Amino acid sequence: MRKCYRMIMLATLVAAAVMLLPGCRETAKPAAKDTLTIGMELSYPPFEMTDEKGEPKGVSVALAHELGKVLGKKVIIRNTAFDGLIPALKSGKIDLIISSMTITDERRKSVDFSDPYLSTGLCLLVAKNSAVNSVADLDKPGMTVAVKKGTTGHTYATQRIKNAKLLVLDKEAAAVLEVVQGKADAFIYDQMSTYQNWKKNRDTTRALLNPFQVEKWGIALRKGDEQLKGQVNSFLKSFREQGGFERLGDTYLKEQKESFKELKYPFYF
Repeated sequence: MRKCYRMIMLATLVAAAVMLLPGCRETAKPAAKDTLTIGMELSYPPFEMTDEKGEPKGVSVALAHELGKVLGKKVIIRNTAFDGLIPALKSGKIDLIISSMTITDERRKSVDFSDPYLSTGLCLLVAKNSAVNSVADLDKPGMTVAVKKGTTGHTYATQRIKNAKLLVLDKEAAAVLEVVQGKADAFIYDQMSTYQNWKKNRDTTRALLNPFQVEKWGIALRKGDEQLKGQVNSFLKSFREQGGFERLGDTYLKEQKESFKELKYPFYF
Protein backbone atom coordinates (compact mmCIF):
# COMPACT_ATOMS: atom_id res chain seq x y z
CA MET A 1 0.00 0.00 0.00
CA ARG A 2 2.83 2.39 0.94
CA LYS A 3 4.64 1.54 -2.33
CA CYS A 4 1.54 2.43 -4.33
CA TYR A 5 1.19 5.68 -2.41
CA ARG A 6 4.84 6.63 -3.11
CA MET A 7 4.37 5.88 -6.82
CA ILE A 8 1.29 8.06 -7.01
CA MET A 9 3.04 10.94 -5.25
CA LEU A 10 6.05 10.62 -7.59
CA ALA A 11 3.82 10.71 -10.68
CA THR A 12 2.04 13.78 -9.35
CA LEU A 13 5.29 15.64 -8.73
CA VAL A 14 6.62 14.77 -12.19
CA ALA A 15 3.42 16.01 -13.84
CA ALA A 16 3.61 19.26 -11.87
CA ALA A 17 7.24 19.78 -12.89
CA VAL A 18 6.42 19.23 -16.54
CA MET A 19 3.66 21.85 -16.33
CA LEU A 20 6.21 24.38 -15.08
CA LEU A 21 8.49 23.96 -18.12
CA PRO A 22 8.37 26.82 -20.69
CA GLY A 23 5.67 26.23 -23.27
CA CYS A 24 3.99 23.51 -21.21
CA ARG A 25 1.96 25.64 -18.81
CA GLU A 26 -1.76 25.96 -19.56
CA THR A 27 -3.15 29.45 -19.14
CA ALA A 28 -6.87 30.14 -18.83
CA LYS A 29 -7.89 32.66 -21.44
CA PRO A 30 -11.27 34.35 -21.02
CA ALA A 31 -13.57 33.64 -23.93
CA ALA A 32 -14.20 36.63 -26.15
CA LYS A 33 -17.65 38.01 -25.49
CA ASP A 34 -19.67 37.62 -28.64
CA THR A 35 -22.98 38.91 -27.30
CA LEU A 36 -24.37 42.37 -26.58
CA THR A 37 -27.12 42.43 -23.96
CA ILE A 38 -29.36 45.45 -24.35
CA GLY A 39 -31.96 46.51 -21.83
CA MET A 40 -35.25 48.10 -22.81
CA GLU A 41 -38.81 48.20 -21.53
CA LEU A 42 -40.93 46.54 -24.22
CA SER A 43 -44.06 48.56 -23.57
CA TYR A 44 -43.44 51.74 -25.52
CA PRO A 45 -44.64 51.29 -29.12
CA PRO A 46 -43.49 51.87 -31.77
CA PHE A 47 -40.03 52.15 -30.23
CA GLU A 48 -39.99 49.22 -27.81
CA MET A 49 -42.71 46.57 -28.04
CA THR A 50 -43.43 42.92 -28.88
CA ASP A 51 -44.97 41.33 -31.96
CA GLU A 52 -47.85 38.84 -32.10
CA LYS A 53 -45.44 36.06 -31.10
CA GLY A 54 -44.14 37.98 -28.12
CA GLU A 55 -40.79 38.73 -29.77
CA PRO A 56 -39.12 42.16 -29.35
CA LYS A 57 -39.98 44.62 -32.10
CA GLY A 58 -39.80 48.33 -32.81
CA VAL A 59 -37.48 51.21 -33.65
CA SER A 60 -35.12 50.58 -30.73
CA VAL A 61 -35.04 46.84 -31.37
CA ALA A 62 -34.12 47.39 -35.02
CA LEU A 63 -31.48 49.94 -33.98
CA ALA A 64 -30.03 47.47 -31.46
CA HIS A 65 -29.68 44.75 -34.09
CA GLU A 66 -28.05 47.15 -36.56
CA LEU A 67 -25.53 48.06 -33.86
CA GLY A 68 -24.91 44.38 -33.18
CA LYS A 69 -24.14 43.75 -36.85
CA VAL A 70 -21.55 46.53 -36.92
CA LEU A 71 -19.91 45.27 -33.71
CA GLY A 72 -20.06 41.65 -34.85
CA LYS A 73 -22.06 40.59 -31.82
CA LYS A 74 -25.28 38.68 -31.26
CA VAL A 75 -27.86 40.97 -29.68
CA ILE A 76 -29.86 39.83 -26.67
CA ILE A 77 -32.81 42.02 -25.67
CA ARG A 78 -33.59 41.98 -21.94
CA ASN A 79 -37.05 43.32 -21.12
CA THR A 80 -36.69 45.42 -17.96
CA ALA A 81 -38.96 47.88 -16.17
CA PHE A 82 -37.86 51.40 -17.07
CA ASP A 83 -36.87 52.41 -13.55
CA GLY A 84 -34.79 49.23 -13.28
CA LEU A 85 -32.73 49.83 -16.41
CA ILE A 86 -29.97 51.97 -14.90
CA PRO A 87 -29.50 49.64 -11.89
CA ALA A 88 -29.28 46.69 -14.32
CA LEU A 89 -26.63 48.52 -16.36
CA LYS A 90 -24.57 49.48 -13.32
CA SER A 91 -24.65 45.92 -11.96
CA GLY A 92 -23.50 44.43 -15.28
CA LYS A 93 -26.71 42.57 -16.10
CA ILE A 94 -26.92 44.48 -19.39
CA ASP A 95 -24.31 46.17 -21.58
CA LEU A 96 -26.36 49.08 -22.94
CA ILE A 97 -29.74 50.77 -22.58
CA ILE A 98 -31.64 51.57 -25.77
CA SER A 99 -35.06 52.43 -24.42
CA SER A 100 -36.11 55.93 -25.49
CA MET A 101 -34.09 57.29 -22.57
CA THR A 102 -33.73 61.04 -22.26
CA ILE A 103 -30.25 62.38 -21.56
CA THR A 104 -30.36 64.29 -18.26
CA ASP A 105 -27.78 65.68 -15.86
CA GLU A 106 -29.22 63.54 -13.08
CA ARG A 107 -28.82 60.33 -15.08
CA ARG A 108 -25.30 61.35 -16.09
CA LYS A 109 -24.32 60.98 -12.44
CA SER A 110 -24.91 57.23 -12.77
CA VAL A 111 -24.25 56.39 -16.43
CA ASP A 112 -22.63 57.73 -19.58
CA PHE A 113 -24.56 58.52 -22.76
CA SER A 114 -23.83 58.29 -26.44
CA ASP A 115 -24.29 61.24 -28.73
CA PRO A 116 -28.01 62.09 -29.04
CA TYR A 117 -29.86 60.22 -31.77
CA LEU A 118 -33.38 61.66 -31.40
CA SER A 119 -35.00 64.93 -30.31
CA THR A 120 -38.45 65.12 -28.73
CA GLY A 121 -40.15 66.96 -25.88
CA LEU A 122 -42.61 66.83 -23.02
CA CYS A 123 -46.22 67.71 -23.74
CA LEU A 124 -49.71 67.02 -22.38
CA LEU A 125 -52.62 64.66 -22.84
CA VAL A 126 -55.67 66.36 -21.31
CA ALA A 127 -59.40 65.68 -21.09
CA LYS A 128 -61.29 66.75 -24.19
CA ASN A 129 -63.43 69.33 -22.40
CA SER A 130 -60.69 70.48 -20.05
CA ALA A 131 -59.83 74.16 -19.75
CA VAL A 132 -56.12 73.26 -19.59
CA ASN A 133 -54.19 74.75 -22.50
CA SER A 134 -50.63 74.72 -21.18
CA VAL A 135 -48.52 73.21 -18.44
CA ALA A 136 -48.85 76.47 -16.48
CA ASP A 137 -52.58 75.77 -16.10
CA LEU A 138 -51.83 72.64 -14.07
CA ASP A 139 -49.99 74.15 -11.12
CA LYS A 140 -53.13 74.96 -9.15
CA PRO A 141 -54.88 73.50 -6.10
CA GLY A 142 -57.50 70.94 -7.06
CA MET A 143 -55.62 69.77 -10.17
CA THR A 144 -54.38 66.19 -10.55
CA VAL A 145 -51.40 65.45 -12.79
CA ALA A 146 -50.52 61.90 -13.85
CA VAL A 147 -46.92 60.88 -14.59
CA LYS A 148 -45.11 57.62 -15.26
CA LYS A 149 -42.62 56.68 -12.56
CA GLY A 150 -38.98 57.29 -13.41
CA THR A 151 -39.60 59.38 -16.54
CA THR A 152 -38.57 62.96 -17.21
CA GLY A 153 -42.26 63.85 -16.94
CA HIS A 154 -42.12 62.58 -13.37
CA THR A 155 -38.99 64.64 -12.70
CA TYR A 156 -40.46 67.77 -14.27
CA ALA A 157 -43.68 67.54 -12.24
CA THR A 158 -41.81 66.90 -9.00
CA GLN A 159 -39.58 69.93 -9.51
CA ARG A 160 -41.99 72.39 -11.13
CA ILE A 161 -45.55 71.59 -10.11
CA LYS A 162 -46.04 72.41 -6.44
CA ASN A 163 -49.75 73.07 -5.98
CA ALA A 164 -51.42 70.20 -7.85
CA LYS A 165 -51.78 66.59 -6.72
CA LEU A 166 -49.18 64.34 -8.36
CA LEU A 167 -50.31 60.85 -9.37
CA VAL A 168 -47.27 58.62 -9.94
CA LEU A 169 -48.04 55.41 -11.83
CA ASP A 170 -45.93 52.48 -13.04
CA LYS A 171 -47.55 52.11 -16.46
CA GLU A 172 -48.23 54.53 -19.30
CA ALA A 173 -51.62 52.90 -19.96
CA ALA A 174 -52.70 53.50 -16.37
CA ALA A 175 -51.85 57.21 -16.63
CA VAL A 176 -53.78 57.53 -19.89
CA LEU A 177 -56.78 55.82 -18.31
CA GLU A 178 -56.78 58.35 -15.47
CA VAL A 179 -57.21 61.15 -18.03
CA VAL A 180 -59.78 59.23 -20.09
CA GLN A 181 -61.89 58.59 -16.99
CA GLY A 182 -61.58 62.18 -15.79
CA LYS A 183 -59.63 61.27 -12.66
CA ALA A 184 -56.56 63.24 -13.79
CA ASP A 185 -56.49 66.62 -15.50
CA ALA A 186 -53.39 65.81 -17.55
CA PHE A 187 -50.71 63.24 -18.26
CA ILE A 188 -47.18 64.60 -18.83
CA TYR A 189 -45.35 62.50 -21.41
CA ASP A 190 -43.42 62.72 -24.67
CA GLN A 191 -44.83 63.92 -28.00
CA MET A 192 -44.89 60.57 -29.79
CA SER A 193 -46.76 58.71 -27.09
CA THR A 194 -49.12 61.60 -26.45
CA TYR A 195 -50.01 61.70 -30.14
CA GLN A 196 -50.68 57.96 -30.18
CA ASN A 197 -52.69 58.00 -26.96
CA TRP A 198 -54.81 60.85 -28.27
CA LYS A 199 -55.47 58.90 -31.49
CA LYS A 200 -56.75 55.95 -29.46
CA ASN A 201 -58.95 58.19 -27.29
CA ARG A 202 -60.13 61.02 -29.54
CA ASP A 203 -63.59 61.09 -27.98
CA THR A 204 -62.30 61.79 -24.49
CA THR A 205 -58.90 63.51 -24.80
CA ARG A 206 -56.93 66.30 -26.46
CA ALA A 207 -53.22 66.34 -27.28
CA LEU A 208 -51.27 69.53 -26.57
CA LEU A 209 -48.27 68.54 -28.66
CA ASN A 210 -46.24 71.72 -28.59
CA PRO A 211 -43.38 70.71 -26.25
CA PHE A 212 -42.76 72.77 -23.13
CA GLN A 213 -39.43 71.01 -22.54
CA VAL A 214 -37.23 69.83 -25.42
CA GLU A 215 -35.34 66.59 -24.78
CA LYS A 216 -32.83 64.33 -26.52
CA TRP A 217 -32.50 60.57 -26.33
CA GLY A 218 -29.23 58.67 -26.10
CA ILE A 219 -27.88 55.17 -25.61
CA ALA A 220 -26.77 54.65 -22.00
CA LEU A 221 -23.47 52.93 -21.12
CA ARG A 222 -21.57 52.14 -17.95
CA LYS A 223 -19.31 54.94 -16.83
CA GLY A 224 -15.77 54.61 -18.08
CA ASP A 225 -16.56 52.25 -20.97
CA GLU A 226 -14.90 54.58 -23.46
CA GLN A 227 -14.14 51.93 -26.08
CA LEU A 228 -17.77 50.86 -26.41
CA LYS A 229 -18.91 54.49 -26.26
CA GLY A 230 -16.65 55.34 -29.19
CA GLN A 231 -17.98 52.37 -31.17
CA VAL A 232 -21.58 53.35 -30.46
CA ASN A 233 -21.03 56.98 -31.48
CA SER A 234 -19.27 55.90 -34.67
CA PHE A 235 -22.20 53.61 -35.49
CA LEU A 236 -24.81 56.33 -34.86
CA LYS A 237 -22.96 58.79 -37.11
CA SER A 238 -22.59 56.28 -39.93
CA PHE A 239 -26.16 54.99 -39.56
CA ARG A 240 -27.52 58.52 -39.87
CA GLU A 241 -25.34 59.38 -42.87
CA GLN A 242 -26.48 56.21 -44.64
CA GLY A 243 -30.17 57.08 -44.14
CA GLY A 244 -30.77 54.47 -41.46
CA PHE A 245 -32.89 56.69 -39.25
CA GLU A 246 -34.97 57.84 -42.20
CA ARG A 247 -35.69 54.20 -43.02
CA LEU A 248 -36.70 53.47 -39.44
CA GLY A 249 -39.01 56.50 -39.52
CA ASP A 250 -40.63 55.35 -42.74
CA THR A 251 -41.06 51.81 -41.40
CA TYR A 252 -42.41 52.51 -37.93
CA LEU A 253 -43.46 56.18 -37.87
CA LYS A 254 -44.76 57.07 -41.32
CA GLU A 255 -48.12 58.38 -40.14
CA GLN A 256 -46.55 60.37 -37.34
CA LYS A 257 -43.98 61.90 -39.71
CA GLU A 258 -46.76 63.12 -41.99
CA SER A 259 -48.87 64.44 -39.10
CA PHE A 260 -45.98 66.30 -37.51
CA LYS A 261 -45.12 67.83 -40.85
CA GLU A 262 -48.70 69.14 -41.16
CA LEU A 263 -48.54 70.49 -37.61
CA LYS A 264 -45.17 72.12 -38.40
CA TYR A 265 -43.43 70.31 -35.56
CA PRO A 266 -39.90 69.06 -36.27
CA PHE A 267 -39.68 65.29 -36.59
CA TYR A 268 -37.62 63.26 -34.18
CA PHE A 269 -34.55 61.89 -35.96
